[in-house]
Amino acid sequence: MKKLINKVESVLEEQLLGLAEAHPELLVHQEPVFVTRADAPVAGKVAILSGGGSGHEPMHCGFVGEGMLDGACPGEIFTSPTPDKMYECGQAIDGGAGVLLIIKNYTGDILNFETATELLHDSGIQVATVLVDDDVAVKDSLFTAGRRGVANTVLMEKLLGAATARGDSLDSIVTLGHNINNHGHSIGIALGACTVPAAGKPSFVLAENEMEFGVGIHGEPGIARRPFTTLNAAVDDMFHTLIDHGHYQRTIRVWDRQQGEWRDEVQTKQPLTRGDRVIALVNNLGATPLSELYGVYHRLAERCAEAGMIVERSLVGSYCTSLDMQGVSITLLKVDDELLSLWDAPVKTPALRWGC
Repeated sequence: MKKLINKVESVLEEQLLGLAEAHPELLVHQEPVFVTRADAPVAGKVAILSGGGSGHEPMHCGFVGEGMLDGACPGEIFTSPTPDKMYECGQAIDGGAGVLLIIKNYTGDILNFETATELLHDSGIQVATVLVDDDVAVKDSLFTAGRRGVANTVLMEKLLGAATARGDSLDSIVTLGHNINNHGHSIGIALGACTVPAAGKPSFVLAENEMEFGVGIHGEPGIARRPFTTLNAAVDDMFHTLIDHGHYQRTIRVWDRQQGEWRDEVQTKQPLTRGDRVIALVNNLGATPLSELYGVYHRLAERCAEAGMIVERSLVGSYCTSLDMQGVSITLLKVDDELLSLWDAPVKTPALRWGC
């Protein structure tokens, strides 16, 4: 293993200090560790909190700022943050209009975010949750029950951040979040594994002519290990999987603010169809050159056109990574005029910035 780190034990601390030093509009809190906007709390605005294991940068701490997240809770590499971080972060960012927790569907995240939700509620803060489960590759995995939450999280954080900036209420933000989640679909492939510093070696080994199809953002396996031939063939397989596996009905746990308890709610993922307008995200999983990402986007745009889908906006680059994994993910989110307006709204974060 050869990485730009000092000691495995100090990776998170040193990287967060560097983030704050490079971006003084952010504030890194200690004991417990979490990141907020320096101007938090913003009075009268619904605050958005997200987080998860580190190693996916810039998600989530790089998306803290105006028009996106108010706070983020980083755990150790590929390890969920503890509930005390989320509780303290929620307290720090609450401006009186409530706090929304965006939760990726991983077992550790679910357990810890649910505990934090209950703690925030007990402290008198209005709190609500939205789950992200956009990965079409697998129904269950090594890390979760149900579909995994991956790169659609980035699009959700941007869109909901814009909605809170325009003054939407907590209840309307929750409804919008469910809508975004039910219309967003992602799939990833890996040509090479990532190396977790604590492990010191790649999480899996692929032959020269192999790819891991449907890989997770922690390097966990997907649908199958398949032959790798060309870019076009790989993107075609990814696109067909997005289309064929879009429909998905499942039961999720939703925090009932009025009753102060969890309840089950059946929701349905809506498949992508001809005539849909979409935001397309081609996301680097860590070690894929930008030039290759644009090659992926070119083929994806061709396939969308052939399928009668209109790409209204696009995003190409590193947004939801997996350390140094050589791979790429594709996310397609069905949108309408309202979501496009929220997408175009100003955002000012370390990793996403326009209109400011």
